[in-house]
Amino acid sequence: MELSQSLKSTTTWNKEVSSVPRWIAGCWLGLVCATAMGNGPYQFVTEIPIGGEGGWDILTIDSAASRLYLSHATKVVVVDLRKNAVAGEIADTPGVHGFVAIPEIQRGFSSNGKESKSSAIDLTTLKTTSKIDTGPNPDAIVYEPRHGEVYIFNHTGNSVTVINSKTATVSATIPLGGTPEFAAVDQAAGRVYCNIEDKSEVAVIDADEHEVVAHWPLAPGEGPSGIALDSAHHRLFSGCHNKMMVMLDTESGKVVGSVPIGAGVDGCAFDDERRLAFASCGDGTTTIAREEAPDKLTVLQTLKTERGARTMALDPKTHRIYLPSAQFQPLPSPSPGMSPGRPSVVPNTLKLLVYGPAESVKD
Repeated sequence: MELSQSLKSTTTWNKEVSSVPRWIAGCWLGLVCATAMGNGPYQFVTEIPIGGEGGWDILTIDSAASRLYLSHATKVVVVDLRKNAVAGEIADTPGVHGFVAIPEIQRGFSSNGKESKSSAIDLTTLKTTSKIDTGPNPDAIVYEPRHGEVYIFNHTGNSVTVINSKTATVSATIPLGGTPEFAAVDQAAGRVYCNIEDKSEVAVIDADEHEVVAHWPLAPGEGPSGIALDSAHHRLFSGCHNKMMVMLDTESGKVVGSVPIGAGVDGCAFDDERRLAFASCGDGTTTIAREEAPDKLTVLQTLKTERGARTMALDPKTHRIYLPSAQFQPLPSPSPGMSPGRPSVVPNTLKLLVYGPAESVKD
């Protein structure tokens, strides 16, 4: 970024901060002090039993409908967030990794990793209306509203399948040149950002042209997984497997800050209203960082969760975060020269851990 641009960005940021009422600033000061004393801004609220067998992956929230969609082995579990209870399920999604709901057309799409297809789902009946071919092992999935398209990232296919949400047909297939992980949509800029795990970079996709227009290195971050966006301030957050979350400037494509996080990161989220970035890790921690300035990210809390709680979703309406976790079977000793496998889930122990701002815990 040029010096004049940087100064302009910083000045704008400072104006925003200086215009904040003193009582809000005082609340944030109190929040930081409480964190230092061990009472973090986020606290445990409740847990929602899910049950069933098998593992899980990505979860997403339709905040307007107060629904959460959790991928679970061969189905998607639908959770009513008003009742904190399972409300239904979407069947026949083999090896599902993720699901995205599009309320305005009452349709959703899944990424079925084991059959390399996406299921088009009627959100009213939760029934499959059709299946669409994707690339190999479809994984992360996002909705790009400007063009009404669903982006499905093919993990071993090193590509993204773009689906027209209204016709449930493929619009384009975009090669990525590496292994995609999570993605974020920048509607204002007409872009989709995707972490490329094996290249430690972000691929920038032009949503108008359906092509990659830039590759942004994430160094010092390595092995990125979860990703989140602050569109208003042009900041992108990537959770990396070398135990850091890096912050990029989406105008320059440069890394401008970072914070330490736990091991085994998978999910990231950003709360626009509170300017908080989250990174959920399989070691049983979620790092919560405050976006203080254009080049400053500060850890507010290392939230203790549970082992395996590596993916997450944020409800922007309530500011609560939801993390799946379960009990695990003991791992057998690996054969000589072999790496340990992934532990299997104890049946009927899958649950959602719910955490929220301290003031909402009494709600």
